[in-house]
Amino acid sequence: MIRKLTTFSTRHRWKMVIVWTLLGAALSFVGQAMMYDVTDSQAGDFLPKQYDSAKALRTAEDKFGIKPDANAVTVLVAREDGKKLAQGDERRIADTAAGLGRERITAPKREEPLMKDHSQTPRISAGAVAPDRSFRLLTVSLDGNPNDPGLQDVYKEFRDSAQHEFAEADLRVGFTGGIASTVDNTDAEKTTGEVVGALTMGLIVLLNVLVFRSLAAAFVPLIAVALIGGVASGAVVGAAKVFGIDLDPSTPSLIGVVLIGIGIDYFLFLMFRFREQLRNHPEQDARTAAAETTGRVGNAITSAALTIVAAFATLGLASFGQFRVLGPAIAISVLVMLLASLTLMPALLAVLGRGMFWPARAWKKERTEGAAARLGRAVSARPVRYALGSLVLLGALGAGTLGMKMSYDQQGLPETAAVRTAEQISRSLPAGVSDPHTVYVESSNGSALKESSLTGMTRVLGKAEGVGEVGKPVLSKDRTAARLDLFLSVKSDTQHARDLVSGPIRDAVARTAPQGTEAHLTGTAAIYADISTAVEKDLRLVFPVAALLIAVILFLLLRSLLAPVVLMIAVGLGFVATLGASTLLFQHGLDRPGVSFTLPLVLFLFVVALGTDYNILITDRIREEMAKPVPARRAVAEAVRHTAPAIATAGIVLAGSFASLAASPATQEIGFATGLGIILASLVLSLVLVPALAALLGRGLWWPRRSGRTRGRHPAPDVQFAPGPYEPYEAVPAHAEHQGVR
Repeated sequence: MIRKLTTFSTRHRWKMVIVWTLLGAALSFVGQAMMYDVTDSQAGDFLPKQYDSAKALRTAEDKFGIKPDANAVTVLVAREDGKKLAQGDERRIADTAAGLGRERITAPKREEPLMKDHSQTPRISAGAVAPDRSFRLLTVSLDGNPNDPGLQDVYKEFRDSAQHEFAEADLRVGFTGGIASTVDNTDAEKTTGEVVGALTMGLIVLLNVLVFRSLAAAFVPLIAVALIGGVASGAVVGAAKVFGIDLDPSTPSLIGVVLIGIGIDYFLFLMFRFREQLRNHPEQDARTAAAETTGRVGNAITSAALTIVAAFATLGLASFGQFRVLGPAIAISVLVMLLASLTLMPALLAVLGRGMFWPARAWKKERTEGAAARLGRAVSARPVRYALGSLVLLGALGAGTLGMKMSYDQQGLPETAAVRTAEQISRSLPAGVSDPHTVYVESSNGSALKESSLTGMTRVLGKAEGVGEVGKPVLSKDRTAARLDLFLSVKSDTQHARDLVSGPIRDAVARTAPQGTEAHLTGTAAIYADISTAVEKDLRLVFPVAALLIAVILFLLLRSLLAPVVLMIAVGLGFVATLGASTLLFQHGLDRPGVSFTLPLVLFLFVVALGTDYNILITDRIREEMAKPVPARRAVAEAVRHTAPAIATAGIVLAGSFASLAASPATQEIGFATGLGIILASLVLSLVLVPALAALLGRGLWWPRRSGRTRGRHPAPDVQFAPGPYEPYEAVPAHAEHQGVR
């Protein structure tokens, strides 16, 4: 089927290129216009319904009409001269806030098509006053997705207007929390992100120029992958819109990185094999060579892509919604890339032909020597040494997992105006005042509640460890529910806050809930404490299911029981080594509370699934070479010689793509860890450990099949091979293979 598809694509190459171009343009337009309609930045919305904070959020919405507000901004208002607020100052603050609350903010026009109009009137309410009367707090709410550039422009308009109006009254303001923090962080990272993105593209171009000595080979893959990325983005957004699914805000950036990485990888695999095909068959036309190339590599690319799809599809089993929607989104994107790899990419090769490698000419002559050839001979001649060396390196890095802890803290955030404002507030008020927690009490039988019945809960919570202040109870309109706001004495985005919430504070809530009621606690620390529990359960489910699916795909590709086991052990060691190295750096080296709670799962999926790509490529080539009438170790050396340049180049490109995520504090750990994991998978596992084990096992690697040879291709017993660059290997008569000679 793959050969039929690639033959069709190369026969109708121009039509295929035009179709993909039109699809890319149309779906890119859709994806950009609708992306922020299908993303949700509220972590609590992704929690399963049975968790305590999720129940509290339902009560808040059902009984009080309150939904979590990711845009709620805390505004600090103080005198310009730093003196205490007087009664006159309080009146000016109230009057100015009232004026701002009546003024409609007009959204600036943006160039993006179909962008929503976020013009609106902000909702402003009074907050706490510092005990020393050095400032007053206001709360401002805006409607919309805080990651939407259109809404961010509206916030900036409000911020500038508020600064001007309060300055007219000799008052200064500071903004923190919600969209204020989002905007400040985005602005602080904008330049870094642009520079890193340019460097990543530069790395891809430079590597391709150095390897192929051709501008077409450097830029065509990038253009093609950008086109395919637009199709994938539109497909994911469209699917989310149709099925009513909310995506996490980080999903689009992860999809982009994954597609750039694997797209360039697959194009490189095809270009290396296409160049080899043209060199070995100079009489072939470009269309035939492209079809033949994709037909040969297509199975390996398909298996590699399906491995990624299977691994990420298992996230659909996760209880935590953030994982559950990430998996299918990336799976859809990879399927789009797979389809393009079997249609658009061969069509482009057929169109460009030998012009893909212009102006270089050296490729027309095969190099029998070089770093790849020397590596192949060294690994196959001394497999024990190289296998042990790889295992020692992986084991040393893997030892870092001992004592590993999970962290839910936000690490490495840039020093912004929002951060400084939050620090000023925390010096005078409880640290959690800008991010309050709320206890929701609801009658179990529908009977009315009385404020007096909550006196005991209020008193006990006020004395609970970690609680700085408790607000007065507020009853719902039907008096069947009540809410109590409480402010933690520690920052709510820390591990200490989560420990307090999941321990003494929730214990106090459960112990003091009036008879006939249910009481639940929500807030940042409470939500992330529940997420911690959900993630731990998901890890125990997703890991074994993903590993099983990958093993099945490897079995179907390799038709062997032993080879998939060898590859799974190799990628497993790579995963542990990468996680250990990340723990050593971030938890021990940088003295953080632990590694990000998402790291083990994301790392497992990316390193195991993407790392398996390279193992599939080298193993498939080893099987192809072992099908020839040569000794097994010579087959391994030939396989390394042919595939090492493609795997090394692709690995560096993919690692560089993921490493770009390290530029953002929010994805710093994932960027470093996945980049390192891909380097280990491509350079250590695929080019050293797996070939060394293949050389040791010989054709026994394909057990229970007789060997990697194809039927009817055994040489005559006395056939002698030409010496060439592999003098260490002697010709082995066919019957010797059956006598244990490898």
